Amino acid sequence: MKHVVLAAVFTISMAACSPKAVNLSDAPTDGAQTEVVDYSATGWIAKTLPEILAALEAEEVTSEALVHGYLDRIAIIDQAGPTLQAVLALNPNALEEARASDAARKAGQPMGPLAGVPVLLKDNIESKDQIATTAGALALKGNVTGRDSPLVAGLRGSGAIILGKTNLSQWANFRSENSMSGWSALGGQVRNPHMLDRNPCGSSSGSAAATAASLAAASVGTETNGSIICPSAVNGIVGFKPTVGLVSQQYIVPISSSQDTAGPMTKTVTGAALMLNAMSTGDARTDYVAGLDVGALSGKRIGVMRFAQGSNTNVKALFDGALTDLQDAGAELVEIDAFVPSTNDYQSKSYDLLKYEFKATLNAYLAEAAPAVTVRSLKELIAFNTAHADVELALFDQGILEASEMLGDLSTPVYLAAKADVQAATGVNGIDKMMADNSVDVLVSPSGPLAPRVDAINGDVWPDWAGAGYLAAVSGYPNLTVPMGEVKGLPVGLSMMAGKDQDASVLAMGYAYEQQSKKRVDPQYLSNAEARPEIAEAMKRRAD
Repeated sequence: MKHVVLAAVFTISMAACSPKAVNLSDAPTDGAQTEVVDYSATGWIAKTLPEILAALEAEEVTSEALVHGYLDRIAIIDQAGPTLQAVLALNPNALEEARASDAARKAGQPMGPLAGVPVLLKDNIESKDQIATTAGALALKGNVTGRDSPLVAGLRGSGAIILGKTNLSQWANFRSENSMSGWSALGGQVRNPHMLDRNPCGSSSGSAAATAASLAAASVGTETNGSIICPSAVNGIVGFKPTVGLVSQQYIVPISSSQDTAGPMTKTVTGAALMLNAMSTGDARTDYVAGLDVGALSGKRIGVMRFAQGSNTNVKALFDGALTDLQDAGAELVEIDAFVPSTNDYQSKSYDLLKYEFKATLNAYLAEAAPAVTVRSLKELIAFNTAHADVELALFDQGILEASEMLGDLSTPVYLAAKADVQAATGVNGIDKMMADNSVDVLVSPSGPLAPRVDAINGDVWPDWAGAGYLAAVSGYPNLTVPMGEVKGLPVGLSMMAGKDQDASVLAMGYAYEQQSKKRVDPQYLSNAEARPEIAEAMKRRAD
């Protein structure tokens, strides 16, 4: 149940959101005509963040009209229609703030670089608006803190309008080994707008689906291990996981102090750079937009992580096409066939590290949560979920919470050794070593596999994995996903990663690839694969 009532549907001159009925050219065998609703976005709300900014600056559209348009579209396709369930709560002050932005612009006042742009936040990121920060959990339903996380303060200071909060995998997908990506007790199951029965991936599922479906100009997600990159890839958008520490972790419901980071999720690399400019912290800020260059790949050596391309022939074909685009943009390819970790059990150690840090950081967060929150420790959270099992444990258990509670504190020798081992295995002896040994400027692979179906019985059941995002996640290094096409209606992304603090370089090369390839596709809101005529035909029984 959403904890802020969605605004009424607005009829506006933008003609941006109303679904259109489309007659299919081939009628069914009974002679009746079939009608399919087209939920595609039109007008200004369908545009990319840079296009919307340009229109606002030229006064071709107002911030108020944009907020109205997005609220209208959220009501039509998030609550109704395809029922994406990507938006968990709306900011009751969004329209007022949009009007104030428009008035300031009309008065000729100085405007921030994101002035008037409506954006959504993943609902584990605090904002001072009168909406709770819940991580999708019943235990945090009353967590209205009245404070902005530093990244939100940066967005607000740049003029952005906080439209609301997005649904997510509960507790950022760190609750159960049998979880469903995109499900939370408060928000239900997020749907992938490209194919509604397909996994939106977690945990920033709502942010990805909302951005792909044009429910806001952009969104913010968070990642511990894959939670920006995977949902961005399977929802067909750009997602950027920055170097850990570039964006402050403060006032974000945590998992891991060594791996957590927020990052932008947008339709374009330029949009991601604009968002990162506002979200990043530090005294000497980099202008990531100024660093974007269509010629950034010229003369660059690209490390092709063949060991991470997966086994799906369609994904491999798209990856090969992306490599051709990289070459056409002036890059030289260097094949990397294997990765041998310096620590054999680094994956299990990495999981242990997360559980140790989760217990410590969540206990600290809950101790300072809003007064209305009654749960003040991980131990109390486990008891709360057990007491509310009909809601919280209806689909899967809380095994990760229970396993984390059994562990010691962050002074435990096992934890300290694990942290040193896994960060070396993925960083100095992982990404850094691969790049140095092969003299390359960036490493590429598919961002992940094709999305499987949502499975409420078995939980997430993914095909053979593609991608090496875990290396960037555990090391804390930057990783970018850019659309590289689709397979039967399902998007696939190209991952680009590099060493610590190489964020500007990765974004620049991702921009050059994006401009060369132009592979982003808009969602079709198909009910399932059989909604594609060629698949439906192939699925029919043939007469002897």
